Amino acid sequence: MRDFIEAAGRGGGVEPWMVILGIGLLVMLWLGGTYNGLVRLRQHTVESWSGIDTELKRRYDLIPNIIEVCKGYAAHEKEVFERVVQARNEAMRGGNAVKDRAEKENALTRGVGRIVALAESYPDLKASKHFADLHDELTNTEDRIQAARRFYNANVRDLNTRCEAFPSNVIAGMFGFKKADYFEIQSSERAVPKLPE
Repeated sequence: MRDFIEAAGRGGGVEPWMVILGIGLLVMLWLGGTYNGLVRLRQHTVESWSGIDTELKRRYDLIPNIIEVCKGYAAHEKEVFERVVQARNEAMRGGNAVKDRAEKENALTRGVGRIVALAESYPDLKASKHFADLHDELTNTEDRIQAARRFYNANVRDLNTRCEAFPSNVIAGMFGFKKADYFEIQSSERAVPKLPE
């Protein structure tokens, strides 16, 4: 460095090795920054998935309570209850692929929607405070799942953009960073029916 300053002070030229060293240093800084950015985005994605997982578990815990309340009023709807229990068990087993989880969650949401819709056919069930409280809790949980899903998908978008955009895609490919899958739930299937007023 002292040689560089002395050469500059004498009006002499910069040595080629100094230029190469400077460029190499800049490239290393860029590589390190890009790599660290990709690691950070991957960790945000993993963390935000845990938020979805927490809310899904909360919903899994609510479903047996709703089924028990409904069974008291609609005991002969046994087939509907069994399907929902089966869908819940499948969803709880989860899976490694986000798309598989989304399919299982969609099936469970459709089943829960059928149970909630039973309230239309059973006025006593619809009037039950316990059912109304559970329905409100389920609706709140669905809203929280939606918020966690949006947060996760935003992190996936950022990670996928960095994995695809040049020049960070070069670093992503070199170090094995992969695009993540979005957690897609059909909004028409996801919506929990509201109790009529």
